[in-house]
Amino acid sequence: MTDSLSESPLAAQLQDEQRRRRRLSEMSLERPESTRIITVSNQKGGVGKTTTTVNLAAALADHGFNVLVVDIDPQGNASTGLGVPHSAETDSIYDVLIDDLSIAEVVGTSPDVENLQVVPATIHLAGAEIELVSLVAREQRLQRSLDEYIRHREETGQPRLDYVFIDCPPSLGLLTVNAFVAAKEVLIPIQCEYYALEGLSQLLNNINLIQKHLNPALQVSTILLTMYDARTNLAAQVVHEVKDYFGDEVLESKIPRSVRIAEAPSYQQSVISYARDSTGALAYLEAAAEIVQHSDGPPFVG
Repeated sequence: MTDSLSESPLAAQLQDEQRRRRRLSEMSLERPESTRIITVSNQKGGVGKTTTTVNLAAALADHGFNVLVVDIDPQGNASTGLGVPHSAETDSIYDVLIDDLSIAEVVGTSPDVENLQVVPATIHLAGAEIELVSLVAREQRLQRSLDEYIRHREETGQPRLDYVFIDCPPSLGLLTVNAFVAAKEVLIPIQCEYYALEGLSQLLNNINLIQKHLNPALQVSTILLTMYDARTNLAAQVVHEVKDYFGDEVLESKIPRSVRIAEAPSYQQSVISYARDSTGALAYLEAAAEIVQHSDGPPFVG
């Protein structure tokens, strides 16, 4: 009976997770030479974009890095997932982009991780696309605010930010353009589902336009596969197709379908805080570590 238990799929999974946790605990992760600003984008809905932003940021903070999340999605789901107030009365990224408030005036700290800060989004952001049209340097407003905030932290003796994640709306409007102009890297989450690559050519074309006209330093640095189910042939096929298309920019870590990941936002927490011992939390901690080690990889050219 004991032998059959030790050979069961559950036992094999537990042994594999123990091995992965041990390997993570033995890793030495270096701070980046300068702040890495990463926009998380995919105009296709339901791919785990905000979930990825929230949990990668929390995982990197858990690894000891200083992390900032900028929520520029009017739905404000990243703000919710990190437990930061974002009611209509809250000063937010809307006030930064439209009314020239500084990020220092609106930033909040996630209650679960002290070195994880959040610039919240409120419902007012829904009208920002229209209001931005008439403003001077409308595409660079987020970039200028972030640069100013990074200088402010340095001047006031605060720790340097290691990572900034910008959570975009699932569209390619002015808010997303601001995110692309402000960042050096784009992280694209791709779900392991049928039509996984559908619509990506439009996203990559838009990134190329940003590179040519507004931000030559922008690159697609990271592809993260989400909603992975190792039991299905479809998942294996999608992994193969994505790796064929993007090559070395695809992380080896894959985010599995997970009840704990799905539950965490309802408690206004990341899965790292909500269920640290879960398979989903382990996957995000591994992906975060891989991003730290992945900084010197070649950029993807579409």
